[in-house]
Amino acid sequence: MINLGTLSKLRRLVIRDRVSVREASRRLGISRNTAARWLHESEMVVPKYPRRAPIPGVLDAYKEVLISWLKADSYRNKRERRGVKALFEALQALGYRGGNTTVYRFAKSWREEQNQAPRGSGFVPLQFELGEAFQFDWSCEYLVIGGLRRRLEVAHTKLAASRAFLLVAYFTQSHEMLFDAHARAFAVFGGVPRRGIYDNMKTAVDKVGKGKERSVNARFEAMTGHYLFEHEFCNRAAGWEKGIVEKNVQDRRRGVLREAAQRSWGSLHDLNDWLQTACQSAWNELTHPQWPQLSVADVWQDEATRLMPLPRPFDGYVEQSARVSSTSLITYQRNRYSVPCEWVNQLVSLRAYPGYLFVVALDGTNVKLPRSFERDQTIYDWRHYIELIERKPGALRNGAPFKKMPAPLLELQRQLLKHSGGDRVMAQVLGAVNLHGLEAVVVATELALKAGRVSAQHILNVLARLKEPPVERQSVETPLQLNTPAQPNLERYDALRREQEASS
Repeated sequence: MINLGTLSKLRRLVIRDRVSVREASRRLGISRNTAARWLHESEMVVPKYPRRAPIPGVLDAYKEVLISWLKADSYRNKRERRGVKALFEALQALGYRGGNTTVYRFAKSWREEQNQAPRGSGFVPLQFELGEAFQFDWSCEYLVIGGLRRRLEVAHTKLAASRAFLLVAYFTQSHEMLFDAHARAFAVFGGVPRRGIYDNMKTAVDKVGKGKERSVNARFEAMTGHYLFEHEFCNRAAGWEKGIVEKNVQDRRRGVLREAAQRSWGSLHDLNDWLQTACQSAWNELTHPQWPQLSVADVWQDEATRLMPLPRPFDGYVEQSARVSSTSLITYQRNRYSVPCEWVNQLVSLRAYPGYLFVVALDGTNVKLPRSFERDQTIYDWRHYIELIERKPGALRNGAPFKKMPAPLLELQRQLLKHSGGDRVMAQVLGAVNLHGLEAVVVATELALKAGRVSAQHILNVLARLKEPPVERQSVETPLQLNTPAQPNLERYDALRREQEASS
């Protein structure tokens, strides 16, 4: 079989060097008839030979099964894909009697062929006017918060024209987080675009219909009506329709989020403050893809003037009802929170915000509770149980909520409970918290402990003196003036003392 290099040598020997065809074929080790046939071609072409029919091999009967396994593994996570050894052993279980080398070669060639095959279809480049639209998406990241590696849901909001973006991290993707991410982004952008582009996330779409038909969530619709922008949802599995924010997720993982992962953050609030500063700094460093001579910050300054005015932030809460238990607790997302003991067995309204819970009772009274994103936690506020402890002072000794009182109150409780009736005295002291405030009671308790007098009367007396307004000394004006100032005279004191001694 002649190849292109041999044909080139043959033409040089015969045409250029005037060597006979017989001699040239002898030197190159090819047939004289083959050499003559290729020399008769008008121009040099690549030799082509008919493909031989493949000889049936031992693997042919199992190729379809092996290909189906390789295709299935290509959709799995890399850690879950089977190696060629596992595939070979599975084929042996089906009756394959060939060697493992044939399986290895076939799997390698199939994978190389798939890697070289064209992937996906072409896309039409999109262009947006200034102030026209923004795109929104979520990404899952892992960062160290409070000394623990936590899974975070990061909201990406990006202006489609200027490419200005903002990242905000949360523990979940619930409605209140979605609303808060929009409020933060619009505040940083300085206004609201006329259109928002999303995928079919469950917090926005209750049901996906045919084509562009969507059943939009009521709370999400309320948010869009508040900010006055139109919502638009991508087709199924058509992420390219919001490709600007999709690429933003990849780019930020290589930049801002990579730097964030190298640090340890005390709280989510600290992380989000840093993310906002880092994003705004990146605007000045990144060049705009459409106008390379300008930065993202330069184009954003033009787009900010074309955005709709920014209204007050949307009150993005999620409301539900809750029943207060007999231990004055309500349950929300697998955590329990204490509320005032006067609400026992009542039905209350619970509004969930990103950082806290706002609970309203039937009579209109309300409390604001810090929100926890852990699970199976009980968060007490011992002040919620003060009125109950005044009726049942004996519960102070082992009351779970009172284990988290300030240190001076815990020390006072320890000393009082050594004596009979100390629990009633402690209940009187705690009852003063609702009247005078926690800070004043703690200060009065510290002063009483230093004086060594641990009694309710002494603490309440100190509280009264602390709350007593200071007396202002008033100056008295008189027309009388002392011409001769009084001089100290010890003789007068000695004379009085002698008179007293004489009378006795």
